[in-house]
Amino acid sequence: MKNFIFISPNFPTNYWMFCRELKKNGLNVLGIGDQPYDELDANVRENLNEYYKVSTLENYDEVYRAVAFLIFKYGRIDWLESNNEYWLERDAKLRTEFHITSGFQEGDIPRIKFKSKMKECYKKAGIPTARFHMVDTLENSLAFAKEVGYPVVAKPDNGVGASHTFKITSDEEMKAFFEEKWPDTVYIMEEFIFGEVNSYDAIIDSHGKPMFETGNISPVSIMDIVNEQKSCMFYILKKLPADTRRAGRATVRAFGVKSRFVHFEFFRLQKDQEGLGKAGDLVALEVNMRPSGGFTPDMINFAHSTDVYKIWADMIAFDETTMPVGIDAFCVFVGRRDGREYKMDDAALSGKYAKQICMAGRMPDALSGAMGNQMYMAVFSTEKQMNSFCKDALTCE
Repeated sequence: MKNFIFISPNFPTNYWMFCRELKKNGLNVLGIGDQPYDELDANVRENLNEYYKVSTLENYDEVYRAVAFLIFKYGRIDWLESNNEYWLERDAKLRTEFHITSGFQEGDIPRIKFKSKMKECYKKAGIPTARFHMVDTLENSLAFAKEVGYPVVAKPDNGVGASHTFKITSDEEMKAFFEEKWPDTVYIMEEFIFGEVNSYDAIIDSHGKPMFETGNISPVSIMDIVNEQKSCMFYILKKLPADTRRAGRATVRAFGVKSRFVHFEFFRLQKDQEGLGKAGDLVALEVNMRPSGGFTPDMINFAHSTDVYKIWADMIAFDETTMPVGIDAFCVFVGRRDGREYKMDDAALSGKYAKQICMAGRMPDALSGAMGNQMYMAVFSTEKQMNSFCKDALTCE
């Protein structure tokens, strides 16, 4: 029996389904987390063979000792994974120190976590990227902005989501950025891309071949949602465009991805940009070597009548899957913010779209900044129907 250590199986709250499918496939599923066992959701408890509680997952020594104990009790660990962006570096360090060879090692981290290093792999893939400057002095940053033109975007070179990301539109805002930025953090500054975020989401086997592929579109960037507290809306595509598929597969090869669920982001240009391409072309944004955040795996399931939790677990256990993909549709996520007066209240929205809404509920506080407080997922056969729902859900008084 293969031993699988799942880091933080209780968060996000839907990740117990990865554990469920691993257990169904005959793996010994061992969880490490910081929530007391008795407080775990019953679904988490039922789908783990053992759970080791640490006082905090932030304490590497504690997590290290937890892994060592599980190895002592169960023998060699075949897999260690969290499927969580926040723990990618921790996962890699644990794999390296315990000689778990089935995932990224410490030496792989720079190219998959640092935005500046990603650009080298994108070049190998033949996909253009924004011009950039590693932030050092105000003078040099002003010179970069003069070269590429405002606006420019500054963000931590090794960051999660849109945390501490700045859209800078003038010399005055550049000076303000230098006053507000974290002093001990390395920032990358890039020319602004006028585009819509398109993703490539896939489960990749041990040979670097896709077992399942789809994608989503985010009309409003996460940066604007977080910084401007806009309502969140994105949707799973009914059909993945051919150019997104090509770009995604080229990125898989360039980054050497194997045995992973990935979420790659690209800009689709909304106008011609010198050095990047014509309107409609794809430009690289960043790679995320884990599933798209929050409840996106569930949205993918709703959109394609399938089960990506099972496909991923089949990849782990068998390196292939028999899970079918059914009727394709659009699945949209909308996140409404507390304190906003929407023209259609929750009761009216739920009533009008009762047949299309497949999930609704409150977002965890840890995700609400990027995804809103009250979320709805709904499935539609046409883009026109989906757009009508979004208008009803997000129009304010």
